Amino acid sequence: MTAPAWARHLPAGARWEKVDLLEGGTIPAVAARWAGAQPERPAFGGLTWGALLARSETVAGRLARLGVHPGDRVLFSTAPSVDLVVAHLAALRMGAVVVPANTAYGPAELGHIVLDAAPVAAVIDDASRVPGVPAVGPSVEVDDGPVPALDRAGGDSPAVIGYTSGTTGRPKGAVLSHGNVLAGARAVVLAWRWSPEDRLVLSLPLFHAHGLAVGVHGTLVAGAAAEVLPRFDVDAVLDAVEGGATLLFGVPTMWARLVTSPRAGVLRRLRLCVSGSAPLSPQLFTQVRDVSGQDVLERYGMTETVMLTSNPVDGMRRAGTVGFPLPGVEVRVGDDGEVLVRGPAVFSGYLGQPAGPYFTADGMFRTGDIGEWDDDGYLRIVGRAKELIITGGFNVYPREVEDVLLAHPAVAEAAVVGLPSDEWGEEVVAAVVAAGPGDADAEALRMWCRDRLAHFKCPRQVRFVAALPRNAMGKVDRAALAAVL
Repeated sequence: MTAPAWARHLPAGARWEKVDLLEGGTIPAVAARWAGAQPERPAFGGLTWGALLARSETVAGRLARLGVHPGDRVLFSTAPSVDLVVAHLAALRMGAVVVPANTAYGPAELGHIVLDAAPVAAVIDDASRVPGVPAVGPSVEVDDGPVPALDRAGGDSPAVIGYTSGTTGRPKGAVLSHGNVLAGARAVVLAWRWSPEDRLVLSLPLFHAHGLAVGVHGTLVAGAAAEVLPRFDVDAVLDAVEGGATLLFGVPTMWARLVTSPRAGVLRRLRLCVSGSAPLSPQLFTQVRDVSGQDVLERYGMTETVMLTSNPVDGMRRAGTVGFPLPGVEVRVGDDGEVLVRGPAVFSGYLGQPAGPYFTADGMFRTGDIGEWDDDGYLRIVGRAKELIITGGFNVYPREVEDVLLAHPAVAEAAVVGLPSDEWGEEVVAAVVAAGPGDADAEALRMWCRDRLAHFKCPRQVRFVAALPRNAMGKVDRAALAAVL
């Protein structure tokens, strides 16, 4: 029997037909077993594995007192912390469904998620952001209650609903089962040789799949440890590396800042450096190598699928590519160039929406990304079928920004595109046709957006044009616009 493409990630001599990505059933069940086997080993921050599980039981009792039951949805939107990890694990252990939301979202953006997901409670930094929803901070500040039944959820039960921008411009909730998130985490644990001896520097936001589904869930499945930082800070990250960390995950923006530090050579101590959530330019890949000796491992994934492909731990990490399929993942490039995927980590559909439009007739998920294989089987993502912009690892849908700009009285027309950036992957750039001579000011328009949108959605540049290029149907030709900006 011919080995699948993903078998290239396994150690030499490993039997690919024995790989079981769903071993253990769920992440909470796997974590509970690790706690029983190594209660005194470090887990997250200053917590041991035994303390992590004990604290999650206490928090599960508090969430139950708050009115959370199995199957209920709980919104999470707060800065990274060990308390947040504990609350997340507690929710999963009691069978609740976690709904992560960007901490930069304002009332309108968060309101859509609340209306769509109908959470019964929120773990959030500011209760005023979700009026009408019972809210607590990440330490879940309510009286202790009886600990509910734990670790009873099955692999098919929903675990996480991750919101991602789509073709309508409104975020859609991707429903990931316990089996999906376990398979996604175990695939990278296998491919990246993640073990209990590893310690991850986790400075990514935990509302995003990179930080949560890879960083937190991977640590739980590997029985490893993680240092959770409240935000990305170059010196704090390098301090953690000097303190004995072995793994560092980041987005290109982080790597661009790390390489400018006079301490960047500290990165040589790491076992593995990983980049994702946005394209890592070959130039930045080379910069990291030059200052640290590290070949950053770039990988590719989505909220709907967890991780899909990765450059190898053993073998060449090829700049400008995202490697080959991870264990259990099937990847096909369609006749039109669209990347199609299937595997146990791929979700089954969006909340409240039919699955049909998003899957092929034979059940492969349409990623919306355009890709091509090189001669050695490495996948290169060459573009996106849709207009989504990925900046600093975050998704921005142009229409949402355009609508805000068009609400300004000095703007007659507006179109938003993503332009390449070594630091951000892409920069949000707005082309504006002014309503009248001298009416519009670029900085004033950027301030207008900052007052109405999450910071990462705001244009980094506003450029004035006499007219927007349009096709015969009157639609803005974004490719032509990007070419002249």
